[in-house]
Amino acid sequence: MKKEVSRKQLKWTNKDVAKVATVYVVNVIVFAMLFVLLELINSNFKTSVWQVFKAQPLYLLNFLFLAMIAICFMAVFFLVIDRDFLHDPVNSEMLFLIMQLSLAIGFCCCKYVHIYFSPFAIAGLLTLYLTNSKTAIFINAIYGYLFIIFFTFLGLNTNFVGSLEQTISFFILSLASGILATFVMNGVYSRFKLIVKSFIISLPNLAGVGISVLMQGEVDLVTALLGAAFSGPIAVASFILILPIMEGLFKKVSCFKYAELTDHKSKFVRKMIEQAPGTFNHSIIVSNIAESCATAIGEDALLARTCAYYHDVGKLRRPEYFTENQQDGVNPHDELTPELSTNIIKAHALDGYNLLLKNRVPKEIAEVCLQHHGTMPMLFFYDKAKKFTDGEVDVNQFSYGGPKPQTKIAAIMMIADASEAATRTLKDRSREKVGAVVRKVVNDRMKLGQFDECEITLKEITIIINTVVNNLTGIYHRRVQYPKVSLEGLEAEMEKGE
Repeated sequence: MKKEVSRKQLKWTNKDVAKVATVYVVNVIVFAMLFVLLELINSNFKTSVWQVFKAQPLYLLNFLFLAMIAICFMAVFFLVIDRDFLHDPVNSEMLFLIMQLSLAIGFCCCKYVHIYFSPFAIAGLLTLYLTNSKTAIFINAIYGYLFIIFFTFLGLNTNFVGSLEQTISFFILSLASGILATFVMNGVYSRFKLIVKSFIISLPNLAGVGISVLMQGEVDLVTALLGAAFSGPIAVASFILILPIMEGLFKKVSCFKYAELTDHKSKFVRKMIEQAPGTFNHSIIVSNIAESCATAIGEDALLARTCAYYHDVGKLRRPEYFTENQQDGVNPHDELTPELSTNIIKAHALDGYNLLLKNRVPKEIAEVCLQHHGTMPMLFFYDKAKKFTDGEVDVNQFSYGGPKPQTKIAAIMMIADASEAATRTLKDRSREKVGAVVRKVVNDRMKLGQFDECEITLKEITIIINTVVNNLTGIYHRRVQYPKVSLEGLEAEMEKGE
């Protein structure tokens, strides 16, 4: 579901390689333990773990060998396709847990109900909403392969073991269900729509029942048809229950999490409305601009919108020191030295970052909060300091601490934030004036190398400039000058007309 956030490719160290390798080795062991556990459950605990190992050592070795093929292929896939995703061992652990939970749920459906009740699409759905469609399709294929291995080796009492044709057919059903779910559910943000569309995911299973009846006859046709019809809804229901747990465990953000974070009743949004209303109104405008810019260059629009809501959350620490929250013309900076004012203003980026991480808001949002000013100088206080001294003034002392934007979303936030603030100061907000201000904002930041650490192109920057100008001229459009007409006697005239 999420689009990949464009960023510079991360460097790998020996320590990074060791961490990722450890996760893969540990999960090979976890899959073996899961296999043994399901074997015990399948035998109704009539055998012990030792008996399983003693009676069938080659059986287990064959299973492990086949499972390791899938796990190695998974590592190679991410090494070639998305090394940055593989760089964080948490991502791999999340995918392994998704497959392990999906296998456990599938086993329960097979053993206690019927094979056609199995929610084949669950692994693909979870991966789709926590990563992206490309990864979801791949993980769905790996899950289908592991599903066949598990239940070919385990399937004594699951009505599953049969001919090679049956094994292949269920592998195809698993693939088809997951791929169909990825395309059908991609872009669906409503839980109600998820449930409605879940029946579409059942179509491959229904087709499987039909083919099974034609080829060899179905002993329990009613159960098989019911199972096939509800396999999609079961997958979606399981997905809805598991998704919040996965989000919490791995600090990932789905579209549903974005909706919660931008709800005006959420913790920090409510605080901004109450304690920093000027900052909140600024954030709302920036969120609309950022969402449009992200859509225009193919980035994650929901992530951009959410980051915009939270980019200035650090101002909650001292809201009265920021112009948009000041009332009655009282400015506390009038009584402070330029150095102290600078320290207070630039602290809001780091304060917001720490505040969001402390409250378990996803790191990708916190990082944009930290990066949206980059290392830009605060020229107002720098100029003020120069007037107070005859010597040289170090501009770095009056600059934000960075880092510079590391992603395109952070670059969008930097441009949208500064452009909106600059446009507010204009008396003439015609398209020409707004365009000139936005271009100056971007050019100043390019001259100071603010976009050097993210993979944004000149073409994308041009698109962003045009999008920002379109949005700002739409927000601050000219209005008709209303005539000064007295309302005295107007009511009588209207009654007379009637």
